[in-house]
Amino acid sequence: MTNIRFKALEQIMHDQCTTPKQEHQKVSEYFAQYVFTHEKMQNYLSQKAYNEFQQSISNNQPISIQLADQIASAMKGWAMEHGATHYTHWFQPLNGATAEKHDAFIDFAGGNHNLERFSGKLLVQQEPDASSFPSGGMRNTFEARGYTGWDPTSPAFLIDGTLCIPTVFISYKGDSLDFKTPLLKSQRSLSETAAKVCRLFDQNVSSVKVTLGWEQEYFLVDERLYMARPDLHLTGRTLMGHASAKDQQLEDHYFGSIPSRVMQFIQDFEQQSHLLGIPVKTRHNEVAPGQFECAPMFEDVNLAVDHNQLLMDLMKKIARKHKFRVLLHEKPFQGVNGSGKHNNWSLMTNTGVNLLSPGSMPGKNLMFLTFLVNAISAVYHNADLLRSSIVSAGNQHRLGANEAPPAIISVFIGQELTKIINQIADSPEKEELTDELSAKIQLNIANIPELLLDNTDRNRTSPFAFTGNRFEFRAVGSSANCASPMITLNTAMADQLDKFYQKLSGNMKEGASFDKTLIALLRDLITKSKNILFEGDGYSDDWIKEAEKRNLTNVRSVPLALKEFTKKHNADLFSKHKVFSDKELEARYEIWLDTFIKQMQIESRVLGDLAINHVVPTAIKYQNILIDNVKGLKEILDGKDYREMSQPHIDSIKKISGHVKNIREMVSNMVDARKKANDAQDIAESALLYDKEVQVWFDQIRYHIDKLELICDDNIWPLPKYRELLFMR
Repeated sequence: MTNIRFKALEQIMHDQCTTPKQEHQKVSEYFAQYVFTHEKMQNYLSQKAYNEFQQSISNNQPISIQLADQIASAMKGWAMEHGATHYTHWFQPLNGATAEKHDAFIDFAGGNHNLERFSGKLLVQQEPDASSFPSGGMRNTFEARGYTGWDPTSPAFLIDGTLCIPTVFISYKGDSLDFKTPLLKSQRSLSETAAKVCRLFDQNVSSVKVTLGWEQEYFLVDERLYMARPDLHLTGRTLMGHASAKDQQLEDHYFGSIPSRVMQFIQDFEQQSHLLGIPVKTRHNEVAPGQFECAPMFEDVNLAVDHNQLLMDLMKKIARKHKFRVLLHEKPFQGVNGSGKHNNWSLMTNTGVNLLSPGSMPGKNLMFLTFLVNAISAVYHNADLLRSSIVSAGNQHRLGANEAPPAIISVFIGQELTKIINQIADSPEKEELTDELSAKIQLNIANIPELLLDNTDRNRTSPFAFTGNRFEFRAVGSSANCASPMITLNTAMADQLDKFYQKLSGNMKEGASFDKTLIALLRDLITKSKNILFEGDGYSDDWIKEAEKRNLTNVRSVPLALKEFTKKHNADLFSKHKVFSDKELEARYEIWLDTFIKQMQIESRVLGDLAINHVVPTAIKYQNILIDNVKGLKEILDGKDYREMSQPHIDSIKKISGHVKNIREMVSNMVDARKKANDAQDIAESALLYDKEVQVWFDQIRYHIDKLELICDDNIWPLPKYRELLFMR
């Protein structure tokens, strides 16, 4: 056994993970130890300066340079006490990763006058080279100037001796080149419109906070097997590989006991997450073998997005310490469960009210019903745009694959709320809305208490499901930046609430009943958007047919889905709420198309290389062994004995020849299609060609490779197999 696959397997069998033992310490004793929290800031600032900072944050006012100087000095002092030597502006460019450029606190003044310095000017603004980040035509490559600007709503933190300062990232002309800038704008717009609507019910509401709780799914693979799979290494997914005889069909991995080696990794990254103030709370095995999930508590949406990006970086880094690699691709293994990132979204007032919490009597909670119905309407009118915010080369393999929500956007609200919604829509004469009280489950088992039913069941097949006190956008991909769907959802909801407020104000006549006017408007919204509501099995073929009857679109093609960004009414939506300019929106359309093209191009090249330079030579090598065997049989056998003994080998030789021939022809056709796509006149045409004429060869080539994997001798097959990748621990 000399090939790289077996070397990796031998190392795994003999190596032991050398993870240090976890210290038994309460999380509360070290949580956010490496975060410059408001409490720490208060200890380092004068009370006057701290109050001024708090007032600026509360009133959304800019921080003066004088205050910035004081905060910078406080940050530097705190960071250096923890061993920091450098600082960086930490931002989220449009390549999907995070970015940072480190500068030392030390200021080399010459002689013996070297001092550690960090001013408010350096805190507030930096100038990283923007030339190599995606810009979608907003600037030329030779125009390198870009600016990062401090986001005081997200606290600074320490990683590896560096003070990391969350920032926005903009071009020289002020165009956003990141995810954070439009997220903050969408957050502000929704907060303002939601607060305005809230004051129709409660004058004490002055602001509304958008909250997010994400759930991160991921796979773990031993790093030695990972490195023996160029497709995993270069694309994040397996481009070939026959299904394991056993994978997830026994449903024994989901919520099962976490393997001890995996637990060491999880405990390590959880501890590091807690040190950085990431409130990770939940962990469990997911559906597929080798798949896991973690989830934090709810946070302000901006901070939650920062924490998710930070956590993905942490997981990758810490996995290497444990000789694992984390796979965040939405579909790293064909035929088993893919990975998503469920975005649990809600709205919270400054008075502590969750606007999506129905309470014990949802039928009489008019403020809740107002926000519920407007959310449904917002999704209905912006369904195609919401889908565009979550499509990607990876997610297209997962959506609608009988494991994840389909590409059809629908809303699930559960039986109890459906009855109330139908009552509003179908009973125009009723002034009072009735409630169905939460039921209880009587188990009739000694010592087991009665269980309270939630106001909804869970519908795993729904892309946008109400789950008790929030909406869960389940269709988001595991590798995605949460900001993308949150920007679209926030903006859509802000626009819907703004229209609702204007219409309700216009419908109110002197002496008219507010409740009756409100319910009449809600009835109108429900009637117009009810087609988006679906309570059944989103995986079924019947739903695809039913959705078509309801005029709900089902676009699985990434380039076609992204075309929503080019439509005028969507450009007007983002422009109206000052989230994206037309230029910024067009740039993002080009960036996502370009990203798709490059991912397809890389996958095509890797598949062609593996097929021609790894699989075909291995198949021919085994074929030659069979040919030599047939020749040997002929030398010692004759007649009927020879025919009977040699025929299985001859059949295998023919099968191998057929598969090799098809692989060579198909790879050649794929290369020709790729050249055609590369020569396309514009980026949209190129993306469509990659989608329709290049990608179509992937599964066809894979089919023949996977057949060869079953025929060839296991001892000479060069690539780790699914049974090894999924189950090796």
